[in-house]
Amino acid sequence: MRISKEPEERRNEILDTAELLFFTQGYSRTTINDILQRIGIAKGTFYYYFKSKEEVMDAVVMRFIDAGVAAAKEIASDHRLSVHEKLLRIIMAQKPDSEGKEQLIEQFHQAENAQLHQKSLTETILRLTPVLTEVIEQGIEEQLFHTAYPRETVEFLLVASQFLLDEGIFQWQPEEILRKIEAFIHIMETSLGAKQGSFAYVTQMFGQPPVADGKDERAGIKDGETEQ
Repeated sequence: MRISKEPEERRNEILDTAELLFFTQGYSRTTINDILQRIGIAKGTFYYYFKSKEEVMDAVVMRFIDAGVAAAKEIASDHRLSVHEKLLRIIMAQKPDSEGKEQLIEQFHQAENAQLHQKSLTETILRLTPVLTEVIEQGIEEQLFHTAYPRETVEFLLVASQFLLDEGIFQWQPEEILRKIEAFIHIMETSLGAKQGSFAYVTQMFGQPPVADGKDERAGIKDGETEQ
């Protein structure tokens, strides 16, 4: 006997099942019938919610992005956190926190998913920009940053981090990645008018040790604190 479920519950069940199959057997090798058989629903039920497998994958991607943006908004509104604590936590909240999400990102890098990957990058930039801009504007008010273009600066920085530093697009060597991260930090500090060394913690975003250049390293130092 088929179990009747609420529309939102059924939709999420389809997404959860599709996501699992995309991870375990690959997007290109997963068919709509695979999804139907795993759940035990009719084809008409599937098409009531989604027009195609591509639309399902698109919804899976948007759900992933929604979670990251929701986490970013919660962090940005936490008045207990300093500006740099907010930025670090927002950055880290966008990183995959499970093997499944890593596999999802790996699917983006398949040639047949190029359009989907482009959309995921675009949506991430468009939706994270206002959240990060709010934090940067707080930093401007606290005189940590000095820029007349907070939103535009965030957009440029997001494009660079989402595209140029995407290892699935560019096959950089480890030493090249480290060099680009160092340059990215320098560009961040310069474009935002921030104190030199104040963004050293950004290296954590890419799984690299803090950049040691003999300058004022302030990773982990809260705003307003001074080194002893």
